[in-house]
Amino acid sequence: MRPADADGFREAWAMLERLWQRTVERARRMAPELLHERVEGEWSFIETLRHLVFATDAWVRRAILGEPSPWDPLDLPHDEMPHEPSVPRDRGARPSLDEVLALRADRMATVRQVIADLTDEKLAGMTEPVMEPGYPAPESFAVRRCLQAILNEEWEHRLYAERDLDVLESRSS
Repeated sequence: MRPADADGFREAWAMLERLWQRTVERARRMAPELLHERVEGEWSFIETLRHLVFATDAWVRRAILGEPSPWDPLDLPHDEMPHEPSVPRDRGARPSLDEVLALRADRMATVRQVIADLTDEKLAGMTEPVMEPGYPAPESFAVRRCLQAILNEEWEHRLYAERDLDVLESRSS
């Protein structure tokens, strides 16, 4: 998950999409209420997917594509993020898996398109700062940093999700 060039980012993203597809298929076989259950204080499966929507909205739609307010009401920022009034943070929302997956499919398609259009020159470039309030802060970022953040989030949170699905399956059997 540390690609060196645009082709490497395409390969990494394709791999992540395949891995997530298997993880989602596994989650679909579980009772819907289990997908809202937290394991050892970590986010539930649904909350994890909501957080990944937030990550894409922040690092791809806002930082790279320049959308000042890309947020969906279901976005879930990381707990350590300072309160930012322009960014939703509804911890009590309990959307269905299908509702979150529809939102997630849209965001994954956005990342897929950005990476499909990526050149080594673009990858080496910087973003234009988005001056409106939000997250990330109004500054210029290395495009590589933004896309690497997405790969890291996707990779790590899938590992956490798989670990937690193991626990939930063992509890329900």
